[in-house]
Amino acid sequence: MDFSAVSYALETINKLTQEVTSLWGVDEQVEGLASELRWMQSFLKVADARKVDHEVIRTSVVEIRELAYDAEDVIETFFLKVASKRKGGFSNCIKRSTCFLKEGCLLHQIKSEIEKITARIKVLTRQLKTYDVSKLGVDGEGPSSSTERREARRPYPHVMDDNIVGLGKDIEKLVSVLVDEESGCKVLSICGMGGLGKTTLAKKIYSQSQVVGHFKHLAWAYVSQNCQKRKVWEDILSDFNLLSETDKKMKVEKLAEKLSSFLEENKCLVVLDDIWNTESWDSLKPAFSARETRSKILLTSRNKEIVSHADSKGFLYELQYLNYKQSWELFQKIAFPPTNSPGCKIDAKMKELGEDMVKHCAGLPLAINILGGILATKYPSLTEWLKVSANVKLYLKNDKGEVLRDVLALSYDDLTPYLRPCFLYLSHFPEDYEIPADRLIQLWVAEGIVSSKQEEGDEGQIAEDVAEGHLLELAERCMIQVRERDIATLKIRSFQMHDLMRDVCLSKAKQQKFLYIADQSNECQLSTIGRVRRVSAHKFIPLQCIKSPRLRSLLLFDELLPDEEQENILPLTMESYFDNHDIDNPLFCFVALLIFSALGIKYRGIWKYMFNNFNFLRVLDYEGGGEAGCKLPNDIGKLIHLRFLRLRGLDFMSSKLPSSLGNLRWLQTLDLRIKSDHSNSIHVPNVLWRMQQLRHLYLPEECNRKTKLKLGTLRNLQTLVNFNTKNCYVKDLINMTNLRELEIRGSFNIEDFNTEELDKNPPIIQSKYLHSLCIINDEGRIDPRHLAHLLLSCENISKLWLDVEIRRLPEFHYLSSNLAYIKLRRCKFEEDPMPTLAELPYLSMLELHEGAFIGKEMFCSGQAFAKLESLSLKGLNFLEEWKVSEGAMPCLRRLEIEFCGRLKKNPDLLRFIATFQERKF
Repeated sequence: MDFSAVSYALETINKLTQEVTSLWGVDEQVEGLASELRWMQSFLKVADARKVDHEVIRTSVVEIRELAYDAEDVIETFFLKVASKRKGGFSNCIKRSTCFLKEGCLLHQIKSEIEKITARIKVLTRQLKTYDVSKLGVDGEGPSSSTERREARRPYPHVMDDNIVGLGKDIEKLVSVLVDEESGCKVLSICGMGGLGKTTLAKKIYSQSQVVGHFKHLAWAYVSQNCQKRKVWEDILSDFNLLSETDKKMKVEKLAEKLSSFLEENKCLVVLDDIWNTESWDSLKPAFSARETRSKILLTSRNKEIVSHADSKGFLYELQYLNYKQSWELFQKIAFPPTNSPGCKIDAKMKELGEDMVKHCAGLPLAINILGGILATKYPSLTEWLKVSANVKLYLKNDKGEVLRDVLALSYDDLTPYLRPCFLYLSHFPEDYEIPADRLIQLWVAEGIVSSKQEEGDEGQIAEDVAEGHLLELAERCMIQVRERDIATLKIRSFQMHDLMRDVCLSKAKQQKFLYIADQSNECQLSTIGRVRRVSAHKFIPLQCIKSPRLRSLLLFDELLPDEEQENILPLTMESYFDNHDIDNPLFCFVALLIFSALGIKYRGIWKYMFNNFNFLRVLDYEGGGEAGCKLPNDIGKLIHLRFLRLRGLDFMSSKLPSSLGNLRWLQTLDLRIKSDHSNSIHVPNVLWRMQQLRHLYLPEECNRKTKLKLGTLRNLQTLVNFNTKNCYVKDLINMTNLRELEIRGSFNIEDFNTEELDKNPPIIQSKYLHSLCIINDEGRIDPRHLAHLLLSCENISKLWLDVEIRRLPEFHYLSSNLAYIKLRRCKFEEDPMPTLAELPYLSMLELHEGAFIGKEMFCSGQAFAKLESLSLKGLNFLEEWKVSEGAMPCLRRLEIEFCGRLKKNPDLLRFIATFQERKF
C-alpha cells in the first residue's frame, strides 16, 4: 500500500509547525491533524504487513492520499504566508489595525481548513475501524518497529542487465544473414509474442563485433504501438550524427529524403524495434525506399507479416520458447547468488521449489526473469520462497497467453510499500522512453515519494541514496531493464520498461488514480475530472483544458506549441507566406511582425495560465524543448511550492530570466539549460542564493557578462553543472560541503592565487562526497597550476573528464588515487601522459580523444595500468608509435583505436595481453 503521501505530509508538518504554530495559535488544530494522520499511517503499515486485501482498504488508500496532500498544502501555504509577513516587516505592520484584521482572517481561514481536513479524516477513520480493525492490531501506535516490515534481506547487485540463454544459434544465424551481401535480402525480422526476448536478441546482434565491423553506420529506433515517423527518422539521423537544428524544423518529407539518400550512399544497419503492423511500416517506408543500397533493416515485431510486406526477399526469424533446461538455467542466473560466492550453497528445498515454479513460466524469458527477480530479493529465506511458490500456483495457470499477465501482476503485488509509489511513478513516461536515473530520482525526492527518513535503518542516508537503492531493487526484481550504467561506479544511469510491464504500471496507476495521462484523445475530459493531482502529457495538449487547481506535478514531453499548432494561429501561415514572397517585399516585415506577435501572445497566454492556476505545483518538467515565446513571465514567482523546475531546451527570444525566480525558496532541482534566439548567452539574476534547499543546479551553458551569481548559501547542493568563474565566485565552492558532482564549463581562474607558494593557497572544495569532476572549455586554455590546485581539493573523485587545453598533465600526487575513469580531450599534451596515468591504482577505463596528446610516441611499461579494463584512443593525429611492454595492462578487455592515421600497424603490439574480449581498430 502507498502510504508515502501520509509519511511526507507528516514530515512536512513536523518540519514547519514548530516555527509558526505557536506564533499564530493553531498548534492545537495542527496536532489534532497530525494525530489523525499518524493513525492512518499505522493502519496502512499494519494492513500491508499482514497482507490485508479488502475492497474497503483498497478504495480508502486513494482517499487517504488525497487527504494527506490537502493537509500538506494547507500547512505549507500557512508557513509561506507567515514567512512572507516576517520578511515584509511583521513586527511593525502588526501594530496597524488593518493588518490585525487581515491576520485575523488568515488565522480563521487556516483553522477552518485544518478542522475540515481533520473532520474528513475522522469520518474515514470511523469507516476503517468498522472493518474488524482489532484483528489488525492497530492501537494508535502501529507496529513496534518499522524493521518488522522490511524484507528478509536487502537485494544483492549481482543480477546482469541482459541475461540471455539459448540465443547463441539465433545470434549466429541472424549475423550471417546480415553480413551476406549476395542474398538480396534487405529486411530481416525477429518475430514472436511479447516477452520472448526479441529486443534482447536484437541488442546482442547490434553489438556483435562482426556486425559493427561490417556496417559503416548503425542506428536504433523504437517504433512501438503509436508510430511517430518523424521521431523515428530523427532518432536514426541522430545515431548517424546527422541531425542538426535545421533538420528538426524542416518538413517531414525532406527529412525522409535526407535519410533515404544517406542509406543509399552508405552501408548502414537500422534496427526498428517493436513495429506493430504493416501500416506503421508504410508510414516509415519513404525513408527506406532506396533500391540500390547495401544498407539493411532489422525489425522486431509480434506480426510476422511485416517482413514479407516490407521486402519480398526478406528474412523471417521466429523466436522460440525456451525448453525446460534453458528455463532453469536462466532462472538460476537471476534467483540465486553467484555460485562462486563463499557460503552460498543452494538449499535443496529451495532448488526443488525453484524447479517447480519454473515449469509454470511456460518457457517465456520475461516471466522467468520477473519471477527470478521476486525470489532474488527473498533469498535465502525458505519461508518467503514457500509463500511465493503458493502464490505462483494460485496465479499461474500455464496458459502461455495468461502466464505473462499473471507473473506481472504477482511482481507488483509482491512490492513493498515504499517501492509501489516508486514503480507507479514510472507511468509518467512514454512507451519505450529511456528514463534517466538521476532525473527520476530527483522527481521522486521532490514529490516526497522517497525521503531520507523512510526507514529506520536508512536514517544516515540522504534521500537520493535511498532512492538509488529503490531503483536498484526494481532492477533486481527485473521490473525495469537497465540500458546504461555509470562507467566508474556501475550505478544505473538510464533504463527502460518492457511494454508489458509498462501496461501493468499504467493499469495500477489508473486504478489508484495516481496520475492522469493526457493526450489529444482525452484532453476534453481534463476539464470535467475533479481533483487531478498529476498530469503527464506525452503529446501536445492545450494546457488551458486542465482545470485542477490542486495539481501537484506536470510533465510535458512535447513542445509547448508544435509547428502544426502554430500554423493554426493565423489564416496565413508563416511558412506559406515566406515561401511565396520575397524578403524585399514591403509587406514582408509587417506580416512577419504580425505573426511573431500572435505567437508571442499565444505563448504568454500558456505560461500565464499555468503560473496563475496551478499554484500548488511541486513539479514542472519540460521535455519537448522548442520555441517558448518572448521570455519567461515574471508570474513564475507565484509557484512558491515548486521543488522541481526543468526548463531544459526551451528557446526564448529574450535572454533575460525574471528575478521572481528568487521566490521559489523550496526548489530542490533547478535546470536552466535554456536557449535564446538572439544570443547564445543567458542572463540569470542574482537570486539563486535564496534557494537554500537547492540540491541540484544546472546553469545555462553560457551566461552573459552581466550575470554574477552568489552561490555560497547553497550548502545542500549535490550537483552543480555549468559553473564558471566568469559568472560565479570560486570561493563559494568551499561552502558546498555536500557536493557530489561538479561540471565546470568555460573559464576557471582562482582569485588572488599565490603563484610563488602554491601550498599557501586555501582549499577550493571541502566536500568529502565529490566523486565526479568535469571541465569543458572552448574559450582557451586553463592555467595548469589552477587546475592542479583544484584537483588537490578533489581527493575522493572517481571520475575525471578534462576537455580543455592544458598542455601538461598535473603530476601524480595531484590526482586522486580513487580515480576509476578518466577522459581526456583536446588537452594537447606534449609529453606522454601514460607514465603518470599508469600509477593510478584503480584506473579501469581511460579515453584519450581528439588531440588529447600531440606527441609522436607513447609507452606503457611493464606492470603499468594494473586494473585497466578499457582503453580508447581516438583522433590522436600525431601519434606514430605506441609501445607496450610485457606485463602491462594485464586486465585489458576492450581496446578501441580510431582516426589515428599515423599510428604504425604492428600485429605484435599487444601480443602480451591475453584478456581481450573486444577490439576495434
